[in-house]
Parts: sequence; C-alpha cells; structure tokens
Amino acid sequence: MEGLLNLWQATGLANFTVSALIMMAVGGLLLYLAIVKGFEPLLLVPIGFGAILTNIPVAGLAEPGGLLYYVYYIGIDSGVFPLLIFMGVGALTDFSALIANPKMLLLGAAAQFGIFATLFGAILLNLVPGFEFTLKDASAIAIIGGADGPTAIFLASRLAPELLGAIAVAAYSYMALVPIIQPPIMKALTTEQERQIEMPQLRYVSKKEKIIFPLVVLAMTALFLPSAAPLVGMFCLGNLMRESGVVERLSNTAQNELINITTIFLGLAVGSKLAADKFLQLETLGILALGAIAFAIGTASGVYMAKMMNRFSSDPINPLIGAAGVSAVPMAARVVNKVGLASNPHNFLLMHAMGPNVAGVLGSAVAAGILLALIG
Repeated sequence: MEGLLNLWQATGLANFTVSALIMMAVGGLLLYLAIVKGFEPLLLVPIGFGAILTNIPVAGLAEPGGLLYYVYYIGIDSGVFPLLIFMGVGALTDFSALIANPKMLLLGAAAQFGIFATLFGAILLNLVPGFEFTLKDASAIAIIGGADGPTAIFLASRLAPELLGAIAVAAYSYMALVPIIQPPIMKALTTEQERQIEMPQLRYVSKKEKIIFPLVVLAMTALFLPSAAPLVGMFCLGNLMRESGVVERLSNTAQNELINITTIFLGLAVGSKLAADKFLQLETLGILALGAIAFAIGTASGVYMAKMMNRFSSDPINPLIGAAGVSAVPMAARVVNKVGLASNPHNFLLMHAMGPNVAGVLGSAVAAGILLALIG
C-alpha cells in the first residue's frame, strides 16, 4: 500500500497546482500566437514550450540539476546567448541606408525616449499598493521600450533576473504586435499630406564605407560608453564579417546555424523563468502595462522627431520613418512602408525606414549601456 502511495505521489496528477496549470496554459497561448498567428515564432515557440516544461511538477527541469537550469545558467546568467544573437543580427544587417543618410541616427535616438520615460513610470508605480520596483527593476522594465529582445534579456539578466521571464515575454510580444500597435499611433500623429511625402533616392554606399562603419561605431563605444561594448562589440563583429567579404563562411554561420541554435536555447532559458511562483504576481501586470507604454512613447517620439527634422531639412523627410526607430528589425520598417503606400501608392519608404531601424538597434544597446553604467 505504501508503495502505491509513493507511486501516486510521484505522478503529475498528484502534484499539479492551479497556478502551474495556468502557466502551462500561458505557454500554450504563446505557442498558439506563434504557430497560428505567426507572431515571432522563432522565439515564442521555444519560450512557450519552455514555459510548459518548467511547470511540469516533480520533473525539476528548471531546478538545480535540471536541463533548463543549466541552459539558463550557461546562456542567460552568463550573458552569452544575447551577445551571440547580437552577433548574428549584426551579420544580417545592412547599414547602407544609415551610412547614406546619417541624420537617421537622430530618429533612432529619439525612439529610445520611451525607455527613459518608462523608467520614471516604473518608479512612480511604486505609489500604487502592491508594487515594489527597485531602481534596477525599473531600468530592466524600461528597456522593453527599445523593442529589442536580446537587449532586454541581457539587461534584465544583469539588473533584475527575477523579472526576466515577464520582461522577455513583454518585449517579444510587443515586437510581434508591431503591425497592430504602430499604425494607429503613426496615423494619429501625422496628416495625410505628411504621409504622402516622397523622399529622394539614397546615394550609393561603397564597400569601404561599409567596412569602416562598424569599426568607427566600436571605437566611439570604447571611448564614450564602455559598458555598452559587449552588445555593440558583438553586433559590430557580425557586421564586419558580413561586409569584409573575406570570411563568408563565418558570416553565413553567424547568420544561420549559430543564431538559430542560440535562439532555441535562448527561448527555452527564458521559458524556464515562467514558473508559476515567479510569473503570477501583480508586478507582472505592471510590467506588461509599462512595456506597452514604453513602446507607444518610443514610436511617438520617433515620429515627432521626424516631423521636426522635416521642417528644417533641405530634403523632404516623411515623418512615418521615425516610427522605425524602435529597433524591431525589419518589421518596423516594413510597417512604415505599408502605411506610406496606403497613402501614396508610389511612395516606397522601406530603404529610408531601414536607416532609423538599424539606428534603433544601436540606440537600444547604447541605452542599455547607459543604464548599466548609472545603475548596474
């Protein structure tokens, strides 16, 4: 009889809790959004599956000695996975649009305003009973506004590892919802006439310029913001491998095999932090709400900066491209192009929007570096 009792107590049926079932349902929802709706499937599939695995009772997959525990410890706690992802993104990125029109750096910088505005919002949320965000917590939450998943994970692992699951899910969820969230904001802040503005064709960018650019960016980072060097450095390495043309095998590996393998384990590691006792808290709702605010402010500030630049620029600037500064590459640029075409069928803004889009990647990394330098 005692043996049967022990066997029963070793089953999932005897150990399931309501909270664990809720979190497994959350994991199932992420899988649904990824598979059926096509929202960021490369990340949401492993994150959703990881959430289901980590909430299986008795299995101990996310506890010391478990597979997900070691995946998190090796890849996230060390900061390696986000950096490898950044190297792959760098190898996939073409800076031609930004090099041809350096003014777009201002749009990438303006879109990061959402990060710092949300930092103060998270601190003010402490006035509401039930919320207790430290300055480090608030900084990690605020980076969601950059719409850059790897940067959000990197900063959260450094400043608020206990909030990493909620921050990562919020960051990638809002990245996936770019086509839904951004167009209403863009249309509300621009006139029909502004959305119809056609921009002149970008100049040709030489191979020499493309090779020098990542080296200059890295040098500037080393001189003025060394704390951002891990993210910016790996990004520049990937881009240099792409543009140099002499290490095509390494560039292809960074763009394909390496980034794909890392993405699988990164997603599982994030999913391991979606345990019921850590995720089902009032703070999680606050993080989701603040993330949405950060994303909206970042989009709006980019559009307003583009409107201001258009007033003083000799060449016309379509304010829509400011929305691409939130970093979600290349989805934000595609959304800008789609909204522009809806107002003017001859208005192709994709290449112009890629300038602030890749500037936003650098901007979010720089913002993370600033927060680490000030608070970390």
